[in-house]
Amino acid sequence: MTTRTESVDTPAGQARITWHTAPKASLVLALGHGAGGGTEARDLQALARALPALGTTVALVEQPWRVAGKKVAATPKVLDEGWRGLWPALVAPGLPVVAGGRSAGARVACRTAAELGAAGALALAFPLHPPGRPEKSRAEELLGAGVPTLVVQGGRDPFGRPEEFPAPRGQAAYELVEVPHGDHGFAVPRKADLTQDEALRVITEAVAGWLGGLGR
Repeated sequence: MTTRTESVDTPAGQARITWHTAPKASLVLALGHGAGGGTEARDLQALARALPALGTTVALVEQPWRVAGKKVAATPKVLDEGWRGLWPALVAPGLPVVAGGRSAGARVACRTAAELGAAGALALAFPLHPPGRPEKSRAEELLGAGVPTLVVQGGRDPFGRPEEFPAPRGQAAYELVEVPHGDHGFAVPRKADLTQDEALRVITEAVAGWLGGLGR
């Protein structure tokens, strides 16, 4: 695996891509971060470490607001503009690209996947609703992705537990994998019956298996 960083100008400002390149890549997995943190998130880093050895290049994307050092995330419209603006850089290697991200980044990936021609969408810790506000559902963003979609969700995520997600239906079908005891950041309590490393392994193995089934 080789690693390099690339700056990309977008209509929303300058974004940054950190490439974790597989020696013989057949696919690019682009991952955006959430509204409360950057690409240092444990799930994003775990995927960047694990997947290149399996033939997937991982591109960790920092949105312009984060690159600019702002503490508050941009609006959904601006996040989408930034993602669209850097998409040409993501497809430049000439490989199929799966759009993905965690939390707010997962929403961006689902909202834009079909229009950008993504090979699939990966939603890590999809924020189905604000904590304690199930009536403010964002399910339609997930159901409207229009491409093969995998959701990886913590079992105790306050933004939406796995059992709260709508049943997949028709062309809006998606797969869902639960990380037992995981919160919104996939942290697990010390008293849980799996360790933090085991929880991360649930994520990396689920994503690797799903990517392998996309017809590469």
